[in-house]
Amino acid sequence: MAAMRIIRSLWAGLLLSALLWPAGAIGQERHGVVLDLAGAIGPASADYVTRGIESAREDGAGLIILRMDTPGGLDASMRDIIRAIIASPVPVASFVAPGGARAASAGTYILYASHVAAMAPGTTVGAATPVQIGGMPGLPEPGKPPQDGAEPAPLPGDAMERKLVSDAAAYLRGLAALRGRNVEWAEVAVREGASLSADEALRMGVIDLIATDLGDLMKQLDGREVRLETGEVTLQTAGLVLETRPPDWRSRLLAVITDPNIAYILLLIGIYGLIMEFANPGSILPGVTGAISLVLALYALQVLPINYAGLMLMLLGIAFMVGEIFSPSFGVLGLGGIAAFVAGSLILFEGEGLSISLPLVGGMALMSAAFVFWIMGTLARLRRRQVVTGMEELPGARGESEEDFTGRGHVRVHGESWLAESTVQVRKGQQVRVLGVEGLVLKVEPVHEAS
Repeated sequence: MAAMRIIRSLWAGLLLSALLWPAGAIGQERHGVVLDLAGAIGPASADYVTRGIESAREDGAGLIILRMDTPGGLDASMRDIIRAIIASPVPVASFVAPGGARAASAGTYILYASHVAAMAPGTTVGAATPVQIGGMPGLPEPGKPPQDGAEPAPLPGDAMERKLVSDAAAYLRGLAALRGRNVEWAEVAVREGASLSADEALRMGVIDLIATDLGDLMKQLDGREVRLETGEVTLQTAGLVLETRPPDWRSRLLAVITDPNIAYILLLIGIYGLIMEFANPGSILPGVTGAISLVLALYALQVLPINYAGLMLMLLGIAFMVGEIFSPSFGVLGLGGIAAFVAGSLILFEGEGLSISLPLVGGMALMSAAFVFWIMGTLARLRRRQVVTGMEELPGARGESEEDFTGRGHVRVHGESWLAESTVQVRKGQQVRVLGVEGLVLKVEPVHEAS
């Protein structure tokens, strides 16, 4: 009987699992994922989107909606996101929303790369010229396309600048051809920095549709065919449950420490903390704080595009300021160090949207300058003070005779018994003044108290 009960329980469990498993599988297939790409595109954004796409694939999501509002960002991070979109087995629909949002610069490339490109009313797309080139003399007027039949305006600047623009234009044209979107306007967006409203983008074939919100987007996507790397797929969005996945703690931490201003502060805290620890061994707190800050700063710097000349100038400037403290040069090292520090700070980062706040640079430079000059002033005051320890301090010091003597005898100075020499008679217990030191013999004279 017991064996039969066990068998029946096993069969009941297997039957229940068989009933629940298809329902769970169907439920997994009937959900979509919403990822929010807001603000400047950087390493944190790329990490968030690429991991979000991979997570959606593992969960069996039927659709990924990338809701965008971005002014652009780093080229390397943008390309990481685009590679993840192109390789995704789950359709990705980029949606520029809400009203007033934009997909500028790097956002334009991501919109072109997506399987479906959508915009909300009142949004814009474009201005895809590499930022290092934009705004230079000789650029065509933004938004003004070339006349029919006319040759494209010549690229300004040197060969490197022309190569950057040509590479960006070719990249966006390739994405346009991949998705069957307007190739000609892709060229204009890069070479002339042109932008379009949502209505213009739809009319010119830059995007696929305009939707007022996520609900409207889902209605318009239902039944639409998209091309993945694995072949054609028909979207079935009716009844699809959307799940918004915000950035997790890792992405938020990466976003904080890869902010140029935060990375800059962490770098300085790390360097100054280690300097203080080496100058005062055993302090512990400066060393621990400095080591942690420096590791975080180095992690941020290895994912950010930094100018190594700027980093070397910063380190050289700090070395000069430290040198001024330990080897005073009447301000030459200190002022040179401050100049190198400021110059390095200003050129430390290179890339769109990556720059250190000028007030922060000025504040750190002023703080460093104040510290250097405070140290210099302190050292100058110490040099003017009378010596208070060692043999050099003894001349002028007072003591007491331990015996009567003329010539040589013993006196007590600072609690120590010294062999002393005097040219006049000294009585026991009489106060004496040290005139000088020869070897280990003090030259003294008696102090006559005023009557």
